[in-house]
Amino acid sequence: MNLLLKKIKDCQICEKHLPLPPRPVLSFSKEAKILIVGQAPGIKAHESETPWNDASGERLRDWLGVTKETFYNSQKIAIAPMGFCYPGRGKTGDLPPRPECAPKWMPQIIKYLEQIELRIVIGSYAHKYFLEEKRKVTEVVKDWKKYYPKFFVLPHPSPRNNIWLKRNPWVEEDLIPELKKNVKSLI
Repeated sequence: MNLLLKKIKDCQICEKHLPLPPRPVLSFSKEAKILIVGQAPGIKAHESETPWNDASGERLRDWLGVTKETFYNSQKIAIAPMGFCYPGRGKTGDLPPRPECAPKWMPQIIKYLEQIELRIVIGSYAHKYFLEEKRKVTEVVKDWKKYYPKFFVLPHPSPRNNIWLKRNPWVEEDLIPELKKNVKSLI
């Protein structure tokens, strides 16, 4: 394990705000060419210590056109969410990522991952941080070409977004094929 990843895995910065003991869930190595930034691990990812280890991860892997083996190969794909630990549950789903993680660690991660050619930013928290976007996810994702090729913007692949995806078929018709093509060229 590289030193930066070890430091992050040992992080306790938000411990007093978490419902469970801190267990940062992320994966990266210096060789990775793709970086995936989502929100925060869900309870299944927390329990298994495996990022995107749920139905959202299945859809994301399908969108990327990769196998589980490739997805979890940190020499190919780096995974660093906006919040590294499970934030707890709210009324309508998981709580937002803790605000301490990204400012403390993301600049160091980005600097360390000097081989990254494609940054996949998923959901409003990643959009706000990387793109300085305050618009709604739908508007940002519709404008995906504005950020490409440096960033690929996506909505969250959660099953909770099935209705949104049905209302916005262009995501899976136009954006996802382009994403798959880009990922394939880097893997």
